[in-house]
Amino acid sequence: MTYDSLSIFARHAKSALGKGPVAVILLEDAVEADSTVRHHLDSGFGAVVVAGAADIHLADDLAEQVVRVHHDMLADAAFEDVVNTVIKAAPGRWVYYGYNTEYLFFPFCEHRTIGEMLAFATEERRDSILTYVVDLYAGDLGDHPSAVSLDDAHLDKSGYYALARKDNRGVVQERQLDFFGGLRWRYEEHIPMSRRRIDRIGLFRAKPGLTLLPDHTFNDPEYNTYACPWHHSMTAAICSFRTAKALKRNPGSGYKIDSFRWKNSAPFAWHSQQLMDLGLMEPGQWF
Repeated sequence: MTYDSLSIFARHAKSALGKGPVAVILLEDAVEADSTVRHHLDSGFGAVVVAGAADIHLADDLAEQVVRVHHDMLADAAFEDVVNTVIKAAPGRWVYYGYNTEYLFFPFCEHRTIGEMLAFATEERRDSILTYVVDLYAGDLGDHPSAVSLDDAHLDKSGYYALARKDNRGVVQERQLDFFGGLRWRYEEHIPMSRRRIDRIGLFRAKPGLTLLPDHTFNDPEYNTYACPWHHSMTAAICSFRTAKALKRNPGSGYKIDSFRWKNSAPFAWHSQQLMDLGLMEPGQWF
């Protein structure tokens, strides 16, 4: 099912989204578009919305399984416009959003579906799940100059930290933290301050009036919390080549970087247990 614009999709979105949790994949370019879409289809989402330029091709078997929306993802406010359109069309539904070359992992995802995880979160009276954006990068940039390689993927096993989040008046926000680390921390001189955080509420339950803001937070403060008041909550991880790809593509930084590897690099195992062992996500009370 294909819609030639976001406005046309908005008029038909309620019927197009079917049932179950919704994944929104934002295609900024064609790099690993197929593998990104396939990963989220395999995770058990009831509907997968793929938004991107019309000239980005998907494999035929994938194109038949997704809702395709032609939209310029490089335009101003593109990701907010797409996600907020889905929010309005799917009240009560759980929604995930991420970009191409980003892969959602959650505790025990190798043998449990996204629906099972979100059912547990709902039982815990959570309407949002904090996701850490964990930078991935090719270990050998000579072989993979774009910094993207599924077979040679690496991640940082340390160097992550959090700071108290404050509002515009300097008041600390309850159960909200700003998280940093990965390539955005190691190469911060090339990353604008507003884009250095690695936290994203990548999984949330849509409701009337909810709005995703440009800094990847929501207009409802409770949605931006990392846990409920009474115990630790489950978190997830979005394993992403997006920052590495941008650093190598950017003329101001690309020629300066011969390798992203350092003493705290480790091969990425493409398994949730590695992420839990490194403290990059936690199951909370879900075992």
